[in-house]
Amino acid sequence: MNAVNIRIILTFCCTSIIVGAGRAAAAKVPNVRQIQNFDADWKFHLGDLTDARQNEFSDRAWQSVTLPHDWSIAGPFAKDNAGGKSGGYVPLGIGWYRKSFVLPPEQQAKKVFIRFDGIYKNSEVWINGTSLGERWYGYVSFQYDLTPHLRWDQPNILAVRVDNSRQSCRWYSGSGIYRHVRLVITDKLHIRSDEIVYYME
Repeated sequence: MNAVNIRIILTFCCTSIIVGAGRAAAAKVPNVRQIQNFDADWKFHLGDLTDARQNEFSDRAWQSVTLPHDWSIAGPFAKDNAGGKSGGYVPLGIGWYRKSFVLPPEQQAKKVFIRFDGIYKNSEVWINGTSLGERWYGYVSFQYDLTPHLRWDQPNILAVRVDNSRQSCRWYSGSGIYRHVRLVITDKLHIRSDEIVYYME
């Protein structure tokens, strides 16, 4: 066996050892980021309400919806609707969304975020009655940290108010939570989610 063949064999063996060790190490690394589809089991009401942000508010009579959801496309279409000609003569207005969810106590050491891919528009989000923030723009994704306000092993209530009362586009925009929503659970030490691209069919 000549020197060239010996080098090839040694290179192959070393590569196999390194790849095998890498796979074994990767298998031991826990998944530090969980991304849950949060589109199902929302409640929706068209019209403004004063207490819908509160946990004690009853949404039993509200419409059950799965996101993405656009209340304007349901009509009725009319020339005097706020959407006007550029918006397709659809109704606009104010809408509310609510969702109840429970997280197990073993995740209490984690960070929990809610990520919206798009709400059109003028949205405000609450968790268990506490406002997380407002977002005027309708064509951008954003997220809030739920961690300080969560109740473990009991229902949490997300409430979202959307105000699309005025047509502000030169095209049809739709109204409501018109893109996907995700619950993101991470370790305390993690890569910021704005550095990660999410894909969802």
